[in-house]
Amino acid sequence: MLNFIYYPVSFILWCWHWVFGKVFGEASGFAWALAVIFLVFTLRAILFKPFVGQVRSMRRMQEFAPEMQKIKKKFPNDRQRQAQEMQKLQSEHGVNPLGGCLPMLVQIPVFIGLFHVLRSFKPGWGEVYFFDKQGVDSFVNAKLFGTNLSTFITMPADQLQQYGTERLNVILLSVPLMIVASIATHFTARHSVARQNQAALDNPQTAIMNKLTLWIFPLGVLAGGFFFPVAILLYWLSNNAWTLGQQHFVYKRIDAEEEEKKATVVETRQALAPKPGAKPVNPKKPAPGAKPANGAKRMPTAGPTGPAKSAPSSSSSDTAATNGNTEIPGLTPGRSTSKKPGSKKRR
Repeated sequence: MLNFIYYPVSFILWCWHWVFGKVFGEASGFAWALAVIFLVFTLRAILFKPFVGQVRSMRRMQEFAPEMQKIKKKFPNDRQRQAQEMQKLQSEHGVNPLGGCLPMLVQIPVFIGLFHVLRSFKPGWGEVYFFDKQGVDSFVNAKLFGTNLSTFITMPADQLQQYGTERLNVILLSVPLMIVASIATHFTARHSVARQNQAALDNPQTAIMNKLTLWIFPLGVLAGGFFFPVAILLYWLSNNAWTLGQQHFVYKRIDAEEEEKKATVVETRQALAPKPGAKPVNPKKPAPGAKPANGAKRMPTAGPTGPAKSAPSSSSSDTAATNGNTEIPGLTPGRSTSKKPGSKKRR
C-alpha cells in the first residue's frame, strides 16, 4: 500500500550501504549504521530550503502576532470571522502556516517507511523492496558492538536467538542511544523556544506546545527506545543532531541578514537627514529669482517709483455700478463714449 514510500527509502539506504560497504565491508555493522545515518542526512539536505522557509514564516508570524490578538478581541464570539480575518492577514504578509509543517510532514512517512523496511529484514527472508536476498542476509548478519541493528530491548527471546544476539548487548547499546537521543530532542526544542518573542510566550496555546516539545517528546523518545530497533534509535539521534546544527546555522544566518537590513535603514535615514547646523530646505518656497510653478500667482514686487499698483478688481467695478457711477476708467467725465477725443464732426 505504501510502496511509493518503501521503495525510495530502501533505495537511498541501498546506495549508502553500497558506498560504506566498499570501505568497511558489506556485512559490517558500521557500514549499515552509517547508511542509516546518511539516509537521514540525505533527507534533511533535501528539506533544507523548506526549513529555511519555515523559520522565516515563523518569524513573520511573530511580528504580526499583536494584530492577531486584536482580531481575537474584535470578534471574540465569531470563530469563523476570526479565521477569515487571520487568513487575510497571513496572505497580506505572505505567510503560509502549512509551510512550517512541511519538514515534519515529510519526515513522518520516511520514519514509518524506514521502520517498516528494517522490520522486514528477517532471517530466511528473500528480497525486501530494493534489496535482494544477499543484501537482506548482509543486514541480518551485521552486528554493531555485538548487536544486530534490527533488535530491540523488549524483543522476545526466541527472536533474539534467531539474530544470534544477547539481550544484554542490546541493552548496553540501546540505553546510551536512548538517553542521548532524548537529550538531543530536548535541546532542539529548547533552541526553538528560545527564539520566540514575549507575545508568543504569553499565548496559552504556545505555552502548552512548548511544554510538550521540551519535556513530553523527549520522555516519549526515552520510553519508546525500549520498543525501537537499534537502527531507528540511530535514525532518531542523527535526525535530532542534524536539526540542532541546522537551527544554529540558519538562525545565525537570518539574524545576520536582519541586522544588515537594520543597518541599511539607519544609514539611509542618516543620509537623508539634514546635517547639524544646516537649515532645512522648504521645497514649497521657490528660490529667489526662480519662475513660479505653473498655475501659481506671481507676488507683487516694488518697482523703482514705489510699491506696485494692484490691478483693479471686479469688486470695485461692481461697487461703482451699484452707486450709480457709470464712469469708465480712462475717460474724462462729460465726454461721450461714442466719440474719440479730438475728433470733429464733418459737415
